[in-house]
Order: sequence, then structure tokens, then C-alpha cells
Amino acid sequence: MKRIGLFLYVLALSVVLCGCVSRKNTGKDTPALPQPQNTAADQTKPDASPKKGAAALVPEKLARDESGVPVLKVYDVKVEKLIEESVEEYVPAVLAGEMAGDWPLEALKAQAILARTFVLQFVTEKTSRYDGADISTDIEEAQAYNADAVNDRIRQAVRETRGIVLNAGGELPYAWFHAHSGGLTARAKEGLDYEKDEPGYTQCVKGMENDEAPPEAASWQAAFTEDEVIAAMKDVGAKIDAVTSAAIGQRGESGRAMTLIISGKEVSAPALRIALGSTKMRSSLLESLRVEDGQLQMKGRGYGHGVGMSQWGAYAMAKAGKTAEEIVSHYFKGVSIDKAWE
Repeated sequence: MKRIGLFLYVLALSVVLCGCVSRKNTGKDTPALPQPQNTAADQTKPDASPKKGAAALVPEKLARDESGVPVLKVYDVKVEKLIEESVEEYVPAVLAGEMAGDWPLEALKAQAILARTFVLQFVTEKTSRYDGADISTDIEEAQAYNADAVNDRIRQAVRETRGIVLNAGGELPYAWFHAHSGGLTARAKEGLDYEKDEPGYTQCVKGMENDEAPPEAASWQAAFTEDEVIAAMKDVGAKIDAVTSAAIGQRGESGRAMTLIISGKEVSAPALRIALGSTKMRSSLLESLRVEDGQLQMKGRGYGHGVGMSQWGAYAMAKAGKTAEEIVSHYFKGVSIDKAWE
């Protein structure tokens, strides 16, 4: 099965750091820790005022092709040039970059809806680091992109979701996703150290993964040398001279570590995860953390930040007969499935 990379931290935090962005399906993310509870935050609904349809949410600065589909200026880092393609031409390459082309059709369709929502939201709120571009194929900025891996199934998934995006009460939500939740998904502040107010559409729900996900996606362990930890701590703004102790500070609703205490210094767990390497420290859903034999040893469950849609969960739900709309509605609270163009 293809591997999924991860949604870049920067995008996820300001977001993306989506999905999450994630990369090629390895299935990575969280354990079945505490069950979600009905908290006051659970009752929060996305702001419905003003209520706008998806057609009104398309960035006005984007031109349209003859079919009325928005056209993007995409900087392709592979060929190092700016290309123009409609959103419906862009999404298949993103889908091929983020999910294996042989996955169940409804899972691919769910990912296509998120990919389309992501790019429109990005263009609405952000400016590409590449001059003249609306967005790029640089995974440090946006979504994975692999035009060479587009197949007929991917084209079908994009065709059958043409124009469809998520609408969170009249705004485009951050279309976060990750590889594997490890049991429960996370809210943005917990999984991404999100600095703004918690969006009304995030929630802590069962990840819905099944046993077809690779074992290394569901659980993992890693060891980091003292030098690696000292450098990573410096990257997140905490200077230490040696790794003498390690403990989990605060945990969030899903059980993920929100802070870690290394040699007496408390730091953001999501930030340290990125600094240590998000493909090695695969999640912040830690089962153990200790200093042993001069190394920082840790064990955890899941793969990714845990916010939004679990890709391996989408896989399992699609296999169980759920539709793309049912899949994305499971992970995002209070959103509508809306058509931005025909």
C-alpha cells in the first residue's frame, strides 16, 4: 500500500500544517483512549452568520475557464515553472499524491472533496511563497501533487465530486486530514497547537480505522539521541544542555500530549514532533516517554496530527459501504456538502 506523508506543520498551524495535510497512505494515527464526551465545546456550531452558499465562497481573484471552473496559477516545483490549470485539473494530481489510486472509490471521493476545499481556502486566506502563484506543489506549503500517478479511478472520484466542497456555516473550513487517528481524532488546538480559537467544525470522534491499516500506522516506537533532542528543543525555543528527564505535561481530549517536559522545560508536543521529525515521532498520542541509555525513547499510536479526516478511517468506512458525504460528515461537525460550480 502506498505511504502517506503528513500535512505540513506550518500549514497545519496557520493552516497546515493538512494533512494533513498526510502523504501516501501508510495509515498513521491514534489509540482508543478515552471516549469523546459531550462538552460545551461539542455544542459549538460553526458561525452561520452570514450564511453563504459555496458558489459565493470561491475567491473572486480567480479567473474562470469556459465551463465556469476557477483557474489556478500553480507553481510546479518539479519543473520549476508556473502552470495554469483549473481546480478540476489540479485536484486529480493532488488526490494521486495524497491517497493510493487503488483505494475504495468513496474514500477517494472524500479526499477529493477535502482537496478542493483546501485549495479554495488556501487561495482565500494565504499567499504562495512563489511569485505569481496562487498555490504550489511544494508540500511544505500545500498538498502533495503527483500528476504521473493519476489513474481512471482517481479521475472518476474527481468527476463524481465535481465542484463539491465543505461549507462550514458560510465559510470554507480548514480541510485537515491525517493518515491514522489511532482511535480518536483530535481538535485543532490539541493536535496542531492551533493558535486561533478552536473552529466549530473540529471534534473528537472515533477514527473508524480497521485492521487493514499497516501495523506501523496504528502503533510505533522511536528513539532519539541526546544531540537530536537538544537540537529539536532549540528549534522550538527551549535551550537545554542535556536530556536528563522526560514526561508528558498536558493531555488533550483524545489523550494526545499537548505539552512535553524535557529536562524540566515544557514545550509544545506538536511543535517538538515536527522538530524531531514527523515521520519518526509519528504522533503526539504517546503511550510511554522516558530517557534510557542516553536516548529519548517513546512509544505511541497513530500517524499524523489527528485533526479532521483519518485516511485509513475513510478507507474502512468506504469498505463498509459509507458514502463520501457520510465519511467527511463523520469527521467534520456541522458542515454541509455544497456545490461551488456545476
